[in-house]
Formats: sequence, structure tokens, C-alpha cells
Amino acid sequence: MKERLTDSLYGLGWATVKKLPEPVAVKLGRTIADQAWKRRGKGVLRLESNLARVVPDATPARLAELSKAGMRSYMRYWMESFRLPAWSAERAKDSFEVKDVHHLTDGLAAGRGVVLALPHLANWDLAGVWVTRALGVPFTTVAERLKPETLYDRFVAYRESLGMEVLPHTGGAAFGTLARRLRAGGLVCLVADRDLSASGVEVEFFGESARMPAGPALLAQQTGALLLPVTLWYDDTPVMKGRVHAPVDVPGAGTRGERTAAMTQALADAFATGIAEHPEDWHMLQRLWLADLEPRPGERDAAEERAGSGARDAAEGERL
Repeated sequence: MKERLTDSLYGLGWATVKKLPEPVAVKLGRTIADQAWKRRGKGVLRLESNLARVVPDATPARLAELSKAGMRSYMRYWMESFRLPAWSAERAKDSFEVKDVHHLTDGLAAGRGVVLALPHLANWDLAGVWVTRALGVPFTTVAERLKPETLYDRFVAYRESLGMEVLPHTGGAAFGTLARRLRAGGLVCLVADRDLSASGVEVEFFGESARMPAGPALLAQQTGALLLPVTLWYDDTPVMKGRVHAPVDVPGAGTRGERTAAMTQALADAFATGIAEHPEDWHMLQRLWLADLEPRPGERDAAEERAGSGARDAAEGERL
């Protein structure tokens, strides 16, 4: 019953919100955000806990301000996303400004595949629409399987309507498809600041240990693709801002596991830079740091096995 209700609410959002006048949609999003913030539910409390790592010297009052702004930013993401399918190509082009996009366009022009890796900052769907409509470049991404299945199908249909090829995160086949797209000179975009499996790479993130997915680094190594971190943010205008950071190079020495760890740490450092500059736009309402995560069955054995062997490359290559 709960899953059906969730699916129905998202369906209502996509069907109704995109028809509202812009000022009404903006006001509605802010009202919902403020009400959610006042209720102090688990998501809001987790967001504040995460922001306390990002801004360690923040007072309780400052953290409350940041979490309130964070919920407004999060609802702006949803209001925009519900309305994106109704936007004209011109509206999509004019709603995003990005610095140093030459890193992306030069890589594609050279015939290299490109992996764009992003954290959960601002609106990554809007950035994707800008890529497909302003640059005219299609790309492939992955999506976490959601429950109910009908809700996952809604998200896939929504993103495909925006010009994206969407692969399921689970099942093991996504990595091979992404690698083929990159070898053909294509573009892959991955949200990569939260590991959804037990096979991620441990990184230092704002002074503590977290786990991030190995996929972006493994894809770059296996295919020769360019690996580019991207960070996004909102300001006081309707136009979202972004930056394409300098490429993360493949280290010249070390085992594949060591190279993957170094590259994933470089991604984490780039993400941290963008998040520290715009903490209110980081939509991380889930647990991220290892200290906050409950141990998973067999996790210690798996970690020891990964640490003691660089020979699991083939198995790691099947995971994102």
C-alpha cells in the first residue's frame, strides 16, 4: 500500500506540477520544503548531521539555517524535475551556465569517451538536459532500482524523455554497456558520491572515511576515457551554475586497485570542494560516512579480501 501511494504521489507530481504557472510552482516547492523542515523528520536530521561534517565550526543555529536552505534547494530540484519535460529547448539551454566546459567538449572532439562524475548537488537532471539540448550530445547513465517497480519505470521513462539512455544499476550488465559506449567515443554521466554496494572505494571525505563507487575510475582505466568531476550549485537567479573540473588522470604506477583508489580519492576531493562552497545545495539526506553506517553481514571479510588482493579486477569491473 505504501509503495502504491509513493508511486501515485510521484505520478501526481509529474502530471500536475508541470502545468502550474512558474511562480505558483516555486512557492509550492518552498512551502513543502519549509513544512518538511519544521517536522524535523529523519531526512532533515540526517541532512543536518551530514552538514555538520561539511561545516564543522557551524553553530546549531547555523546548521538549522543550512538545513532549511538545503530542503528548499532539494524541493527546487524536484519542482524543476517535474517541469523539465515541458520546457522548450531554449528554456533548457538558458537555465544552466557552466564554467570550463571545454574539458568536456575537447575530450569529445578528440574522439575520447568521457565520464562525467557528479555528487548530489543542485539539479543533475537539468545539467543532463543541457548536455543533450545545448551541446546536442546524448549520454548514458544508470539508475538505482526503486520500489515499487512502477516508480522505477516512471524515472526511466522521464529521463529517457529528456534524451538520456538509462541502465539499471543492478544486474551486472551496466558496466559492459557503459564501456562500449565510451570506447565508441560516447559520454557517460554518473552520480558518484554515495556507494550503493559493498564494493565501493574507501575515501577520506571532510576528514572522515566514506565509501564511493569505483565505477568512474574503473571505466576510465579500462576504456581510456577522460574522467571529469562536475559540481553544480544554485544562486539567487533562476539559472543553475556548474563547473567541469580538470581531468582526473590515471596514475602511471600501482596495481589497478591502487590506481582506482587514488582516482576515486581525487573525485572525492573535487566533490568536497564544490560541496564546501555550496553546502546548502548538497542533497544528501542519507547516511554516507562509515561511522554512521551499520556493519553489513560479511563486510569485514569482503574488505579484507579487497585489501589483500589486486586480482579481483574482473569481478570489480562488473560493479559500479
